[in-house]
Amino acid sequence: MHKQSRLTIGALYGPLASVGAVIVALLAGALVMELSGSDSIEAYKALWESAFVGRRAIAETLIYSSPLILGGLGFAIASRAGMFNIGIEGQLIVGGFAAAVVGAWDLGLPGYLYVPLGLLAAAIGGGIWGFLPGFLKAKTGAHEVITTIMLNYLAIRLITYLTLRRSDVLPVDPTMVATNRVVDDARLPRILEGTRLHIGIIIAVASAFILWFVLFNTRFGYKVRTVGLSPGASAYGGINWGTTITIAMIISGILAGLAGAGESMGLHGRHYTTPPGYGFTAIAVGLVGRNHPLGIILSGLLFGALSAGAPAMQSADVSKEIVQLIQGLIILAIAALEVVNRLPAIRSRLSRRAASRRAATTAPETGVQDG
Repeated sequence: MHKQSRLTIGALYGPLASVGAVIVALLAGALVMELSGSDSIEAYKALWESAFVGRRAIAETLIYSSPLILGGLGFAIASRAGMFNIGIEGQLIVGGFAAAVVGAWDLGLPGYLYVPLGLLAAAIGGGIWGFLPGFLKAKTGAHEVITTIMLNYLAIRLITYLTLRRSDVLPVDPTMVATNRVVDDARLPRILEGTRLHIGIIIAVASAFILWFVLFNTRFGYKVRTVGLSPGASAYGGINWGTTITIAMIISGILAGLAGAGESMGLHGRHYTTPPGYGFTAIAVGLVGRNHPLGIILSGLLFGALSAGAPAMQSADVSKEIVQLIQGLIILAIAALEVVNRLPAIRSRLSRRAASRRAATTAPETGVQDG
């Protein structure tokens, strides 16, 4: 019974820690607002109403949440495989551009094919951009943080070049620094009349449940989690470490690419070369969601609500940048709680090391006395 209660507490610790981190961050944000002379209660009231009160507000929250959930899922599967994928932004950009190019070409195909082809192009583009760092890690040991950062900048520069210099080949508009508008048949269908909400949120939530099933109910998911926990143990068990992390990074890129498709085919109707910044926020979404697909849905909704409600906070004489501060405080609070949670294990490890050192230094002395 005691063991079962400990398992229950362990299972609940992650979600409770995330909730506690959010509360701490909101309180800290309120303190900052009060110290700067703003009314924190009015600011949070404006944020709440702008994010959750009325169908339009809810729609805007879901619009902001969609790419964050998909990007967070992409970060999560890479993290489960032991990879820290900072390249979500670049993968999202490439996927969004690929989807917009396919959607803007009038290929004379039946209308119902444009959306699937655009999503497929986004998945392929994002998947390739995820494959590169995974392959380099598996074959050369190149650290994924370095390669994904470099690929982020490469994606931005490459897409900008193609948009500005290759208008004779691709359906792009250099004057808008964007692709041409996608054809009507390539637009993601709206699901709430009178709002901008499209099926991207359905794709995001469905992807979360699919990823949950893959991670915790399939052999491949077991391999991913085993590789992430212990590459040595996975190799001993016959799991190909390089292949597993490469596939995980491809899936990560596919999810990020779909997030980009939601922006170019659903929200804007074209791909702008200005980086959206969702990829970096998606990393925070993954961390707050504890890299669990279902937790990432809630985390994505939280960050989506903060983004949707940020402009309304200005009505309470609060800079909308305070939302970025709150997001940072949430991550900081979660990191601090994680450190506190690991302190017993760290102390135990240090104690074992100290005992080993003492045993190593006293062993020769014992041998001399016995002689």
